[in-house]
Amino acid sequence: MQKKFLFVMRSAPRDGARVRESLDMAMTAAAFDQTVRLLMLDDGVFLLKRGQRAEPSGPKPVAPLFEALALYDVEDVWVERESLRGRHLTTDDLVIPVRVVDRTEIAGLTAEHDIVISC
Repeated sequence: MQKKFLFVMRSAPRDGARVRESLDMAMTAAAFDQTVRLLMLDDGVFLLKRGQRAEPSGPKPVAPLFEALALYDVEDVWVERESLRGRHLTTDDLVIPVRVVDRTEIAGLTAEHDIVISC
């Protein structure tokens, strides 16, 4: 039976291990023909920021991993408008196409899914 998964990503890029684990879960679910969608909130919008560079002692950038999502048929990535604005970003700053949603839409989006995982 197919389930709808929503991964809500709030962590900043510095939490690279947590983000990688979340993306692994998302891609695994998608590989088993589950519907997988991502919602980027708060500092999670920085995960998609173009041009990230690794610092010698820091985690590797995770933005390239998001580009691989299309290989798993994960095409619905939503970004909260208020999170983008609050961090002075636009969709042009992001590595993949996203759909921008208002904060008021988030409750409805989460209600549409069988499983919601906050990362």
